[in-house]
Amino acid sequence: MTSESLPEHIRRPHLRPIQPVPVKDKSGKPFVALRDPAMLTNQTMVLPLPALQVIQLFRGERSVDEIAEQLKGEVQQFIELAKGLDKLGLLWGPTFEKLEAQAKEKLQAEGTFPIRATTNLGGDEQQCRAALEEYFRQTEDPELEGSVVGIVAPHLDYERGWPNYAAAYYALQGTPAPDRVVILGTNHYGLGDGVVLTEFGFESPLGRCPADKEIIDKLVQRLGRPIIVDQLDHLAEHSVELQLPWIQYCWGNVPVIAVLFPDPLEPMVAEDGQRATLEQFVEAFGEVLESVGGRNFFVASCDLSHVGPQFGEPRPVDEQRRFDVERIDREMMAKFLTGDPEEFLSAMRWNKNPTRWCSIGNMTALLELARPRTVELIDYRQAFDDPGMVMVTCAAMALT
Repeated sequence: MTSESLPEHIRRPHLRPIQPVPVKDKSGKPFVALRDPAMLTNQTMVLPLPALQVIQLFRGERSVDEIAEQLKGEVQQFIELAKGLDKLGLLWGPTFEKLEAQAKEKLQAEGTFPIRATTNLGGDEQQCRAALEEYFRQTEDPELEGSVVGIVAPHLDYERGWPNYAAAYYALQGTPAPDRVVILGTNHYGLGDGVVLTEFGFESPLGRCPADKEIIDKLVQRLGRPIIVDQLDHLAEHSVELQLPWIQYCWGNVPVIAVLFPDPLEPMVAEDGQRATLEQFVEAFGEVLESVGGRNFFVASCDLSHVGPQFGEPRPVDEQRRFDVERIDREMMAKFLTGDPEEFLSAMRWNKNPTRWCSIGNMTALLELARPRTVELIDYRQAFDDPGMVMVTCAAMALT
């Protein structure tokens, strides 16, 4: 059987970005579950481990016939594999486009991004407030001097990251609410390779933070469609949402402006003006904020190093690796603490980000926008598991 009669997106399958999750069956045999990181569907597709190598060939360049010939297999099995991926919208093509359109329509109707990651604090507002109060109770006052204009807080899960969340937000308790909070997030899984603004607000168990419509409308007028074309990326992104309960605990349902940033060390797919660059965004956003006035507060949602076999490294994380990572982290944090965005970004470019910091873009934007007098490191942590499969580092910092 040949593939000539198949739709083109099945005949030449092109796999979308996926998130493979290791799983085992009842006998302990390993498999891999494929998740859609954009969360257009909650369904997963479970495959034998060897199939993971097969679907890496689904790049839209070759037909299933050619792939079958290369791998010396029956073409029908590759057709069925492509159809299975397409059924969940994991291939570029009409199924994905339909799911994307449905998600956009639902978001437009509701006017806000739904609660997802923040449910880990508790099932309702009372439980969430109790959890935050306990975290703050266990945290020492950083005794910051001067007026805090922004913070760096993690986007690690609360179970591992709460000490740095609480340290970053501690000094904000009981202070007057700003006119708006600008949350600078990291675009982990989205399609956009430029800066991604959203026109919508966000919900958490503590309530709904509306979007600051005046600022956002003016920014869209300045930068046009490129700044919001990929705003569906916010749907599955956790880095913005995880900051909300802390902000709401301190200031209530204050208006927010949420922005996702790509890695500035990676080139854009195409320099065709269809996406907004960090430089374009910072210049336009700064001018819009100045023209509207009011008091802004900036939150950069940042994790630092990502090391261990889970991130492709050959050896487990041991004591020596933890020591080496902390040395690199502190060297790079020292550049950030100067408050000079160019010095920080230049240092990151020079050392080529050997421990995979994921938040270089929004950290750079934070310094550009907040223009702090001082930047102070409050706390630094390493979160790792006993087998040494994974370690993520994070920090709490204050800009005054």
